[in-house]
Amino acid sequence: FQDQAMMKTMSGGNCTLNVPAKNSYRMVVLGASRVGKSSIVSRFLNGRFEDQYTPTIEDFHRKVYNIRGDMYQLDILDTSGNHPFPAMRRLSILTGDVFILVFSLDNRESFDEVKRLQKQILEVKSCLKNKTKESADLPMVICGNKSDHSEMFRKVRSDEGENLVSSDENCAYFEVSAKKNTNVDEMFYVLFSMAKLPHEMSPSLHRKISIQYGDPFQTKPFRMRRVKDMDAYGMISPFARRPSVNSDLKYIKSKVLREGQSREREKCTIQ
Repeated sequence: FQDQAMMKTMSGGNCTLNVPAKNSYRMVVLGASRVGKSSIVSRFLNGRFEDQYTPTIEDFHRKVYNIRGDMYQLDILDTSGNHPFPAMRRLSILTGDVFILVFSLDNRESFDEVKRLQKQILEVKSCLKNKTKESADLPMVICGNKSDHSEMFRKVRSDEGENLVSSDENCAYFEVSAKKNTNVDEMFYVLFSMAKLPHEMSPSLHRKISIQYGDPFQTKPFRMRRVKDMDAYGMISPFARRPSVNSDLKYIKSKVLREGQSREREKCTIQ
């Protein structure tokens, strides 16, 4: 979340990664408690499902990609279902680029919460877009989790979920099972496609490597290869830390004031 002329750097082992700010994105995962937000994130990052439930305060993850020689960074904000601090949730929405809203198919209240969240996101981002030149597109997936449960426990019909996205081409609905890994990869594929991001960011479409083996992330070897030999790699940053609230606030402020600041600089230039 820096000026686009700057580069983001991440170091690990003998591998230094420079990611253009224009290729850096934040994915925000929202929903009520106990609907499986963290389980979906875990499936995305490492293909595992955790049986034990641990309430999330707020988890931050970072994944870096080298896709056909271009570097991308995806920051993932896994938010609390209790949202005890409304201002923090609003800030998370303001800094988000793509959104996943999760509810449980066997919990009507969690579906109602997703409807509230969808409305809040649209309102908050609309307010920001009125003050900036941001694109009107807002990639979002509404995700009904626990599709592996028996139909007798279902509290939300499929058509109800589909109705939430029917009027927005940048919003899609999926029924998934984080436990059985059903439709999870397909959901991410569609989300990244709507965001105009490389579809290789999807969990099954890139080679997963650890930071100890980060050679494919070195830019020099890729320049020497033929285009048809290039591949897609994804690597989780083990030392990633969430940007501070102050950093997020400065990021939003800079977006709003950027044009005004540019005009002021022009006025102050001594000819």
